Amino acid sequence: METVAGAPATVIRPTPSEPTGRSRAMAWTQQEVRELKEGRYMLIEEEPCRILSIQMSKPGKHGEAKARIDAVGLFDGSKRSVVFPVTHKVRVPMIGKRNAQILSLTEAEVQLMDLENYETFSLAIETELKGQLTPGSEVQYLDAMGKRRITKA
Repeated sequence: METVAGAPATVIRPTPSEPTGRSRAMAWTQQEVRELKEGRYMLIEEEPCRILSIQMSKPGKHGEAKARIDAVGLFDGSKRSVVFPVTHKVRVPMIGKRNAQILSLTEAEVQLMDLENYETFSLAIETELKGQLTPGSEVQYLDAMGKRRITKA
C-alpha cells in the first residue's frame, strides 16, 4: 500500500501489485467544496452520501463564501445538510460500482460472487428488491467505505 504525498496518512490506495479487495474499502480522497457537483459523493459523519443540491452564498465584506450542501446517505438513506466555506476540504469516498452473480437466496439475505475477483459475500435483501432476485442472475452493487449495497437487479 502507498500513502499519497500531501494527503493524510489515512488515505489508502492499492498499489498495482496488490489485489483490489478490502484494501480499497476505506479509500477516500480530498476535494475543496467549490469543486463538488450535484450527483457526486462526499463523506458526511463518516457516511458516504450522494449530493442532492449545493447552494453557494456570496462572500461578505469580512467573510468568505459559504456552501450549503444537502445530501442523502447511500447506505442508510437519511438526509443530511452541512455548511462549509467553499475553500474547506472535504473527504470524497472512492465508490466502486461492480457486478456480481447471485449464488444462493434465502428469505433475509443473498449470497453473491463478485464477477471480477470471484470473492463471495452475503448481503441483506432490501424490501424493494424482494421477488426480483433469482439464483444465477447478475446484479450491480456499490462498494464504499467497507459497506456494500445492491443497486440494480
